[in-house]
Amino acid sequence: MLQRLLLAFAAGGALSALLQIAVDRTSLTPARILTGTVLLGVILSGLGLYGPFADLAGCGATVPLSGFGHLIAKGVRDEIEAHGAVGILSGGLRAASPGLSAAILLSLFAGIFGKSKT
Repeated sequence: MLQRLLLAFAAGGALSALLQIAVDRTSLTPARILTGTVLLGVILSGLGLYGPFADLAGCGATVPLSGFGHLIAKGVRDEIEAHGAVGILSGGLRAASPGLSAAILLSLFAGIFGKSKT
């Protein structure tokens, strides 16, 4: 178990370090880098490379934004296999909806119970 934790930490740290280098060394805005990270996850998942990486690195690969891209691509692929072309439209939303719903609800609770500062 310790080995899996260290591998997840190393993979997530390496991804984060690469993205920080991209922010520091390029003229790209952080928004473009983050969007590119999601797109990279989709592309690597489509090529069949991100799935084995996610299996090996666990949360170190699934928590970063590239993991979100992988989740969307995997959801679209599964829905296309199950429902045909309609899966192109519904797969990504169906796969990502639990995480997005949790983020929306937790943000709502933070807004209701938290105090904002100017």
